[in-house]
Amino acid sequence: MTKINTYTDASALWSDYKNEMLFYILKKIKDKEIANDLSHEVLMKIYNSCCSNNEIRNVRSWMFQIAHNTTIDYLKKENKFTDEISEIFEKDESNSYREAEELMKPLINLLPEKYAVPLRLSDIEELKQAEVSKKINLSLTATKSRIQRARKLLKEKIIECCNLELDEKGNLLSLEIKQSCEPLQRNLKK
Repeated sequence: MTKINTYTDASALWSDYKNEMLFYILKKIKDKEIANDLSHEVLMKIYNSCCSNNEIRNVRSWMFQIAHNTTIDYLKKENKFTDEISEIFEKDESNSYREAEELMKPLINLLPEKYAVPLRLSDIEELKQAEVSKKINLSLTATKSRIQRARKLLKEKIIECCNLELDEKGNLLSLEIKQSCEPLQRNLKK
């Protein structure tokens, strides 16, 4: 968690991410001058939030959310927020889900095998639970129970190992692996 306590902190963050912010906005707006203006507006919003004592889990994600909202506000104000533009923004959100999806297999590998195997077969390989039950030689009831328990354990692992950044609707904006989650860090290096 990060706190932006001073304008110096905000300036340092801006210095680290300003080019990415500008590129992100430019990709949406397609006008360099307007993108520059909007990136300065993003900087002002970051400065305005300075010293608020709010803790920020993922600074990069937080800054991109400000850039995202600023860009949408501009497009709406100019009556340029079309279905086509909306699709572009949705595609960016789906990238976060793709990142999360790539982490599921390594996270499942952290579960005890008796839970990992049925979950992998059911949710990754998309076998019906009856097929899973035959494959692992367990009753259907026991298989369903293990899959449900595995999902619960997986959720706990996600909370333990990842910082999730969600928007106000609960949609995933970004996912960051915690440095403290050494088993996942090791699993990803394999």
